[in-house]
Amino acid sequence: MSTATTETSESGVLDILKLLIAAGVLVGGLFAYYYYIEVSLPLRVLMVLGGTVAGIAIGMTSTQGKRLWAFIQGSRVEIRKVVWPTREETTQTAIAVFVFTLIMALFFWGLDSFLLWLTRSLVGSG
Repeated sequence: MSTATTETSESGVLDILKLLIAAGVLVGGLFAYYYYIEVSLPLRVLMVLGGTVAGIAIGMTSTQGKRLWAFIQGSRVEIRKVVWPTREETTQTAIAVFVFTLIMALFFWGLDSFLLWLTRSLVGSG
């Protein structure tokens, strides 16, 4: 019991340390962009991109990063399983939505006009 708990807590601490280092590298890249203002812009942009890539790479070595990568891979597999509608099905659905929206707009316009007429008739201003 104590061995499993120790390994879990050590790996948890290691993961937290990795994520903090990754965040530090990301912030360091941004800091370098503004601190080295005299350096040319393309080089400063490379500093930001380098910090971003290094931060992501460090973060992906953590348990959370590995779980995120597994989720991304699983999502790619599921996307391949999706049966996308054909162009004809998409067009028919879009037309049906447009017609239904038009019918509902006319219905609510008519209802609003009727209620306005009714209110004016009851109040006596119509």
